[in-house]
Parts: sequence; structure tokens; C-alpha cells
Amino acid sequence: MRSDGPAMATPEEPLRRRKAGVAGPAPESSPGPGRDPAGCPARLRAGTFWLTRIVLLKALAFVYFVAFLVAFHQNKQLIGDRGLLPCRVYLRSVQQHFRGQVSWETVSYAPTVLWLLDWSHMDFNLDALALLGLGISSFILVSGCANMVLMAALWVLYMSLVNVGQIWMGVPASGDGLPGDFPVPSLDSVSIAQGDPHVPDRPVGLSVADFQNHARSGPSGGGSHSSLSPRQGLIKIRGDQCWRNLTCMDFHYETQPLPNPMAYFLHHSPWWFHRFETLSNHFLELVVPFFVFLGRQMCILHGALQILFQMVLIISGNLSFLNWLTIVPSLACFDDATLGFLFPSGPGCLKDQVLRMQEEEARGARAPWTHGSVARHTVNLALGVLVAWLSIPVVLNLLSPQQVMNSSFNPLRIVNTYGAFGSITKERTEVILQGTASPNASAPDAKWEDYEFKCKPGDLKRRPCLISPYHHRLDWLMWFAAFQTYEHNEWIIHLAGKLLANDAQALSLLALNPFAGRAPPRWVRGEHYRYKFSRPGGTHAAEGKWWIRKRLGPYFPPLSFQDLKGYFRSREWPYPKPE
Repeated sequence: MRSDGPAMATPEEPLRRRKAGVAGPAPESSPGPGRDPAGCPARLRAGTFWLTRIVLLKALAFVYFVAFLVAFHQNKQLIGDRGLLPCRVYLRSVQQHFRGQVSWETVSYAPTVLWLLDWSHMDFNLDALALLGLGISSFILVSGCANMVLMAALWVLYMSLVNVGQIWMGVPASGDGLPGDFPVPSLDSVSIAQGDPHVPDRPVGLSVADFQNHARSGPSGGGSHSSLSPRQGLIKIRGDQCWRNLTCMDFHYETQPLPNPMAYFLHHSPWWFHRFETLSNHFLELVVPFFVFLGRQMCILHGALQILFQMVLIISGNLSFLNWLTIVPSLACFDDATLGFLFPSGPGCLKDQVLRMQEEEARGARAPWTHGSVARHTVNLALGVLVAWLSIPVVLNLLSPQQVMNSSFNPLRIVNTYGAFGSITKERTEVILQGTASPNASAPDAKWEDYEFKCKPGDLKRRPCLISPYHHRLDWLMWFAAFQTYEHNEWIIHLAGKLLANDAQALSLLALNPFAGRAPPRWVRGEHYRYKFSRPGGTHAAEGKWWIRKRLGPYFPPLSFQDLKGYFRSREWPYPKPE
């Protein structure tokens, strides 16, 4: 950092340093044209994005905060020392694949800072990464301060977790925080309000990132109508027939991963409303993304439609923080004149400082280049070239009639082909885990008791949960497991073993343990059910049931401790100890 100024500045500090790097208070000025008696701007001019950066980066910090909070609460249970899929075992298998060496090939295959840490205390390592991410993101969110180093640190920390998260981190995509590096000062300042004179007025990096976000990764995960993107639209049009005959929304609300209460009522909407939804989805995903290139008014319309679209998705389902993440780059569509209403007026207010800068720029004032400005442009150019190079296979895949989805083309995951719900599940099935204390699992009088998860459907009378932007990763994967087999999801057998031991760590991911306060079950099994929403005003709804279900058969047979010893040993899973 430079030695001629403070290392940190708050958003309230005047933006005057952007021109000359001079410390001290801004010179007093009398009210001029376009100012009220207090000296604050009555109306900001269009075309600059100083306030936009503050809004955008605080929004990105919020998404990071939620993501790291989810990681802190759930990583130990999922990928920790005694997790369902221990990341130590995964890293060791990667190392063995590359002949036991921690080489460039090893690190590039699974980029994570965990290669540099002691694996004997992996729970501590995972907590440390999550807490560090929480600390940085909360600092940016509360103080309004950031620079490229802090934003890059957030990306590296989350990437380090994603790349060892295995199937648990399959959603959401992780690379979408990278564009947050574009609109912040370089190494010599950490104030996002303090302008860098050599940052373009229009944050081009974020405008392009917004279109790329919609065109390549579409990280909203919004079920049938996820991201506002041509890629999403192409995936749907080329995919399930129901997108072409406009019937997908007849099924989506009931069969999405984790329905919320609003989904129950939307599912029972009239048929014509579902057709309208599907047509609107095609328009928003195939046409609207190109608005970003058609001038200021159309760009603002693009941003407004995108945010409205994502808010509808947030209201209609528990789709993690993916929809919130998709909103972030869309904020770059709004300039200072559009977002000025979000900021208070008063002496020395940010709007006043922005107007002064706008007046200076209107007079043609030029600022000298600094080391920080040169560093910024160098990094931006390098990132732009990197993203362009990595996007080549993604664009070719986008144009291909055999396009693939949900794939990364590089280990950094900066660009990917995340595409939600190219096909729609027409019926909902659920895996219900049950335990019994009976010594004979086959006895007719064996009493089987259900385990309840925190969000996924189980108890017919339990109201669907409302948790967005938080994310229950185990519940989400149980949805995938229900339309596969347990052979494709070995972790569910690991979970069954932990239930046989009343393992407190695993049970912390569940809402109800029917064997709490007593001996663990002797047997655990998985049952397969078909679930449907009850009909409003019908008999089941009158009984307080949100769901009705029908048994399809066993998902996996009754298991005991003895059955699992060899299974655990062959996979290097820690054998659970009965509580």
C-alpha cells in the first residue's frame, strides 16, 4: 500500500482523492446549479456509476456472507473429518491419481488452499476458511469498503471450498463472484465510494459480466425459469417438449427441489396462467438479455426485468442464494441517476460528492495516472483476456445443437455451462428414512419411525419451508437421490450408518430424530414415495395436509451396523460410534 495516505477509507470520506490523491477534507463550495440549499445534488446526471459500485459490491458481499454462513454451518457434517463425503479422502484420491505428488497438475485439478494446510484437523481448516470469508464479507457489507485484494480473497476462499465440496457444492456455481473485482479500487485504497479516475465511467466489465452471466452460467437455479439468459432459453427450447408446448409450469412448482408455501398456491393456478408464465420465460431468456447493448434506457429496462424476474423466482421457491447472485451483475445496468434515490441527502453526502465529480468531468478535468491505476488496468486487461479465452469452448457449446449443461470447462470455474432445468420432472418422489428399535426388521409388528429433514417434504402436515437465500445442501441432494438409486448416491448409505449411531453431527442437519433421548435404532431403511400437493379446499387440505403421498416401494433395504462395516472400510469412511 502507499505510504502517503491511509490504508482504509469509509464511504463517507469525500471522493475528492480520486483526482489528485490529496488527503484532507474537501474544499467548501457554495450551492451551484442543480443543488439544493444544503449543497446536495438535486438531480444526478446519467452516465456515471460511482454509487452503482457501492450498491453492487454490498449486494455481492451479502451473497458471499450467506454462502460462507451455509458453509460454516454445514461443511463439517458434509465434508469434514467425519462428514458424509470427507474432503480428506477426496484430496487423497486426487493426489494418488497424480502418483502421490502435490504437483501443479494436482493443484490445477482441484485448486484449493487446503493443499497448503495440515489435513489432520480438516474441520478446523474448513471452519477457518468459512469464518475468514464471513469476516471479509461482513466487513464489506457493513462498512462499504473493498478493494481488488479483498474481493479476490473472497473468491479464492469460496473456490477453495467448492473444489473439495464434491456433489454438495454442485449448486451454486462458484465463479460468479469474480466480476466483483472490476469496479473497485486497486491496492492503494479500500473505499468503494472513493472514485478511481481511471476506472471507466461505465463499468464495462460488469456489463459484459451481466450478459455473460445470463448467456453462459445463468446461476439462478430458478427451476423452470431460472436465469435471464439466451443459454437458459436455448437449453429449454432444445430440451423438454413441455417447454415447446407451454406445459412445463403445470409441474414445476410441485416438483422443484424445495417448494415453499407460495409454490403450493401457484401450482393450483389456472392453466392459462401457466401458459403465460412459460411464454414470459421464453421472452425473458431469449430476447431481453440483448437489451443490455441497446442504449441506456433499454439497459435499465433489462436490469429492471431481470431483477423482477429473479424476485418472482425467490418468492416461488427455495432456490438457495442463486437468484440473489443473478441480481448482482444486473445492478450494473443502473447508473448513478437511477440509483440516487437509495442514498440520503445532506451536507457532505455521497450524492453531493458524485455531482462534484460529474461537474469536474464535464469540464474535461483529467487526473494523473497513479501506480494503483496502472495496476487496475493491467489486472482488468488480464482478466478480460482470460475470460475471453476460457469462454471460447462455452460459446461453441452454446451454438452447438448438442450443447451440454452443468459442466465446467476449466478448474477455476470462471466460466461454465450451468443451465437449470432443461427438462422438468413430471412427478415428485421422495426418499423417507425410517428407523426401528425392533430386533427383527421383518417382523409385522416392527414400528418404523420417520426422520424429518429441515426443508424437504416429509410429514404431510408440515408447511413447506421458507428459507431463501439460505440453503440446506443435504435436503437439496435428497431431491436428486429420489429419482436415482442409492447406488448412484452412496453418501445416503453413509447417512444411514450415522443414524444407526445417533451421530449428533449428522443429526444436526435434520429437523427431527425420532430416537432422540433413547437408544439408537437397530435398523434403518429408505422408503420411496410419490408426493403430490393436496387440493385447496379438498378433504386432505381440510385435515391440515399440504401433501398426499403413495408408497412406491423400498429405496434401500433395512440396514444394521453389521451390514455396513465392510462398506465403510472399503470407502475409507470413519466408522460411526454409537452415542
